[in-house]
Amino acid sequence: MFVLSNFIVAATRVLGVLLTILYWLILIRALISWVNPDSFNPIVQFLYKTTEPILYPIRKMLPFSLKFGIDISPIIAFLAIIFLKSFLINTLLDLAMRLK
Repeated sequence: MFVLSNFIVAATRVLGVLLTILYWLILIRALISWVNPDSFNPIVQFLYKTTEPILYPIRKMLPFSLKFGIDISPIIAFLAIIFLKSFLINTLLDLAMRLK
């Protein structure tokens, strides 16, 4: 069972790194949106292509009363990422420790 435990620990660490990278990409995109970036810039295109699949569904689920000119989907995405890092990562690590 120690092999499965080590696999879960490794997968959890990779998931934690991916969630951290996603957090920073969303933060950079939110900051860049304040300065009206050039949409032909490859960095801006990369940011939009990597974060839009996460932010668009959040925007679609928001009720119309919360759409008042400010996009709050990055804030909701931040909260979801923080929740996943706190709950899911810790739960998987605890599971891996119990399997040893």
